[in-house]
Amino acid sequence: MKWKEIINLENDEIINKLLENVNPSWLDFFNNNQMKELFNSVINEIRCEVELFDEHLEIFPYPNLVFNAIKDLSPKDIKVIILGQDPYHQPNQAMGLSFSVPENIKIPPSLVNIYKELSTDIDGWDSPKHGDLTKWMDEKVLLLNSSLTVLQSKPMRHMKHWKPITDKIIEFISEMPQTKVFMLWGNSSKVKKNYIKNNNKNHILEANHPSPLSANRGGWFGCKHFSRCNEILTENKVKPINWILN
Repeated sequence: MKWKEIINLENDEIINKLLENVNPSWLDFFNNNQMKELFNSVINEIRCEVELFDEHLEIFPYPNLVFNAIKDLSPKDIKVIILGQDPYHQPNQAMGLSFSVPENIKIPPSLVNIYKELSTDIDGWDSPKHGDLTKWMDEKVLLLNSSLTVLQSKPMRHMKHWKPITDKIIEFISEMPQTKVFMLWGNSSKVKKNYIKNNNKNHILEANHPSPLSANRGGWFGCKHFSRCNEILTENKVKPINWILN
């Protein structure tokens, strides 16, 4: 289902389409007038872009995947939050999970660098031949982007519209009483620190973005976020993450 197939519906109907596969434990969070206004801002922007660019450019991911990251995760179950920037902006890449691509798609450079860091940080890590991180969702890892849609070939295009929504998602998660580790990679993720409640259940790890341009300047390779995350969880008597994807 592409955006042009639903964009002429009423905004309330579009919101329902976006949320229809979300874990039910999120629905109270989304069901209020303030969130509706924020959604309306996003939908109105997307509607304009569909009208302007439909013959040439698409919007990714498709509506049924926008909230893929919380499809099977309730807020209270989340152990780790990996924050990305915005979805991949080329066809067939975006799947609603930060840094992840479907199995049959070439592994993007940022994810290649994530795999390189894992190979030096986690014992037994063997880089898979695919870039699908869905298995981490089973480990209670939230793979969330700061912007949840993007116009083809136009990164950051929708960031200002989605940011208020993802800010509130981060704030809401941080209020959960369980131990959580927030991995903030790159500037657009680091600013989310302002929405993480300051309590002893929330732990923040910061690094440069793993994209080649940023990672090669330093501050990504050797950050050891994956092992450090597991140390934090173990110290708090929480089962660590199995990062192995094979």
